[in-house]
Amino acid sequence: MLIDDLPALETFARIVSAGSLSAAARELDLSLSVVSKRLAHLESRLGVRLLHRTTRQQTLTDDGAQFHAQVLRILAEIDRAETLMSDRRGTVGGVLRVTAPGELGRLRIAPLVAAFQRRHPELTVHLMLTDTIVDLLAHDIDVAVRIGSLADSTMIARELAPNHRVLCASSGYLAVHGQPTHPAELRAHRCIVMGDQPRTEWRFDGAQGAVTVEVTAALLTNDGGAARTLALEGAGIALKSIWDVGADLQAGRLVRVLPTFAAPAAPLHAVYPGGRHVPLRVRTFVDYLRDQLRDTWRGSA
Repeated sequence: MLIDDLPALETFARIVSAGSLSAAARELDLSLSVVSKRLAHLESRLGVRLLHRTTRQQTLTDDGAQFHAQVLRILAEIDRAETLMSDRRGTVGGVLRVTAPGELGRLRIAPLVAAFQRRHPELTVHLMLTDTIVDLLAHDIDVAVRIGSLADSTMIARELAPNHRVLCASSGYLAVHGQPTHPAELRAHRCIVMGDQPRTEWRFDGAQGAVTVEVTAALLTNDGGAARTLALEGAGIALKSIWDVGADLQAGRLVRVLPTFAAPAAPLHAVYPGGRHVPLRVRTFVDYLRDQLRDTWRGSA
């Protein structure tokens, strides 16, 4: 029975969601050869090719697409059964899959995940760090830690901690380019922009009301840690969460820019799929994050 090949089924599902064998190997913490062997074993047992692979991309074959749909159903049923049994015992166990932004995940979430897992040794945690918005259902994610407003109303979102963003730059940059006195002057400055669009709007509230300014990136990055490093290196002005640059501001490595203008709040949220039954491991983890982050966040503000 294919159920005997549960590791191979899980590996196949991860190959599809991750987009490549090498990405799946990293997420599963396995060698590429093990992942390749599991896929080859599965294809041999089924007698069909599941994936078309080239050096640049992979796509599911027709057989692979049908099989993948069944595999997801099987894995979901197994996970549901394990969750029900674990919840009935009052035990936080099973597999908890969490995603978070890279820099936030490394600095704040990973230490909390480690402490939470020590409290619940029967729990296995998969932590995926990325600054891109991940489709929770497609990637089988239990909890996403996200910053700012949320667009998907089909998910449950719980605020974990308040968060505000500040404009900042190095003293060296400001010595050369000057300290702006109004957001409109940012157009003439070198701005460090997060995301994939070189043009973006930054919004602020000041004494005279709301101000919106369109800035063009002198430097564009999809990584929060890189944006902070660029600001520290004097590359320009960045709009960063206070948790990320609070210590730099206190130490004088960075300087507040336009301190009388406030950017919109961007609270930290835990986002997870809704439904009649939210697993105990998810509820417990979200409660733990909320308690821990609300205590530690005050030191960043």
